[in-house]
Amino acid sequence: MTLMQKFLGASAALALTAGAAAADPAILFDLGGKFDKSFNESAYNGAERWAEETGGKYAEVEIQSDAQREQAIRRFAESGANPIVMAGFSWATPLGEVAADYPDTKFAIIDMVVDAPNVRSVVFNEHEGSYLVGMMAAMASETGTVSFVGGMDIPLIRKFACGYAQGAKAVNADATVIANMTGTTPAAWNDPVKGSELTLAQISQGSDVVFAAAGGTGVGVLQTAADEDILSIGVDANQNYLHPGEVLTSMMKRVDNAVYEALTQGADLETGFNVMGVANEGVGYALDEFNAELVSDDMKAAVDAAAAEISAGKLVVHDYSSDESCPVLEF
Repeated sequence: MTLMQKFLGASAALALTAGAAAADPAILFDLGGKFDKSFNESAYNGAERWAEETGGKYAEVEIQSDAQREQAIRRFAESGANPIVMAGFSWATPLGEVAADYPDTKFAIIDMVVDAPNVRSVVFNEHEGSYLVGMMAAMASETGTVSFVGGMDIPLIRKFACGYAQGAKAVNADATVIANMTGTTPAAWNDPVKGSELTLAQISQGSDVVFAAAGGTGVGVLQTAADEDILSIGVDANQNYLHPGEVLTSMMKRVDNAVYEALTQGADLETGFNVMGVANEGVGYALDEFNAELVSDDMKAAVDAAAAEISAGKLVVHDYSSDESCPVLEF
């Protein structure tokens, strides 16, 4: 059973469950909570896999506001937790402030780079995985119009959208790709009602396949797509099961593997810059019993061939974060 640590009240004091071991590793989830059925839950699944396989325990916290971030990191570091894994780019600024104060503690941050000798920075080639599901969307679309709903409007999410549009255009150069973001604050990650509204608006413009990269907001996107009988594409975790036969696929971002590997390495965590893409199975698409009937042999063959070309360096997907531009999509 994992050790739970939660903030109490405005002071955000951490409460430790009895039986805690100071040397246990820790994982700090982002806003939206560990059961968001997406990014955080994928991180949680990686930690749980590690715990089940090793019998180890880990500490955890689900913050309620950005103001709690720095204190959370410090409390875990002072308690002796090692390594401390942070799920989400928003941990970067406080980690940058804190890491040097605890040189003997190893930290891992997912989705952002923090340049410190005791930090492992894990980033993903989301544009590559998004390219693959964009291909699938265009192949499945009957209207020639597909769409994208992002969470918070930041370069990382535009990276998803741009890769998706490139994949769709590679299959159908005349395809229309509609892209909308939910908002400009962290609340955009947990607004399924707004996600539903954006999906309905996109459907009214002809979209019959929608890709959500929006954390908990994406739950509303997938639900509305199913209600309106169009296809959806999940993100981060495999979300095919949420609406069997309605979710075309999920763009798998193996946050679970990143967390599992960090916890497995423990206090000997290898620090530095770590990239997970198609070539090392850091991103890809999900195929299982819930979407098997939606993915034709031709579709699978085309996407697998593109993945092989990406892995071999023969196909280079434009990365929005490299210059904050997208050749096939306007924001």
